[in-house]
Amino acid sequence: MVRVAGLFHYPVKGCAGVELSEGVFGHAGLEHDRKFMVVDPEGGFLSQRRDPRLAVVRPSVSGDGGRLTLAAPDIEPIDVAVDTGEDAGPRMAVRMHGAPYRGVDQGEQAAEWLSTVLARPCRLVRVPPEHDRVTDGETPGTSGFADSSAVLVVSTRSVEELNARLEDKGLPALPMNRFRPNIVVEGEQEPHVEDRMRRFEVGQAELGFTKVAIRCAVTTVDQATGERRGPEPLRTLAEYRRIAGGVIFGAKFSVVRTGKVSVGDEVRVTRWAAS
Repeated sequence: MVRVAGLFHYPVKGCAGVELSEGVFGHAGLEHDRKFMVVDPEGGFLSQRRDPRLAVVRPSVSGDGGRLTLAAPDIEPIDVAVDTGEDAGPRMAVRMHGAPYRGVDQGEQAAEWLSTVLARPCRLVRVPPEHDRVTDGETPGTSGFADSSAVLVVSTRSVEELNARLEDKGLPALPMNRFRPNIVVEGEQEPHVEDRMRRFEVGQAELGFTKVAIRCAVTTVDQATGERRGPEPLRTLAEYRRIAGGVIFGAKFSVVRTGKVSVGDEVRVTRWAAS
């Protein structure tokens, strides 16, 4: 029986994840996931691809979304009051992977704190209430500031298969957090079962497959230290997980039916990819 082994959200895009015992999936994914984003002064989003120290920024958000706490080594944490109303704050033009969006600027305190941690000028923005982004893929959906689809699923067997290959080379095993999933599933017999899942129910929610996940240099960043540890796992994944678009690992989904999901919930696959 396949079950949920882990749930994670990432309140600030590119920053550390928060492990949950339960969470509510809305149409834009797990509650509070990628609701905030760090941008440069021109509005371009920052990523661990070029700013790996984002990994050491540890956010937490209150249940109602009204307060965001940011912590990092060697600096006092800050508590940011978040205006979640329709008229919340000034909008700022932002860009993500070349696409234009708007974000609600979160003020000077957050900007100064993040600029100190990352050693470059930057600002913090939030998804505005009028955000109407539509994501593509086999099952269209919506998301906040996630790279594409709202939910990333990775199975424990997929990571075990990768780690077996790394260990055969005398290389250390890698933790799940290198892949920054929202849902970790366990109990399957074969690796990469997530690639074949086309529709599944879990807890009160239902998710639909959008695409396999093309992986980038973020997987080479140690999520505990914010240091790049490349070229693994990309080098090994390229030996057996390469397609025309790049190296794949995990699968992305949109939310078809909203609802609560808990660790331990059964994953009920209602449709598989055609063989």
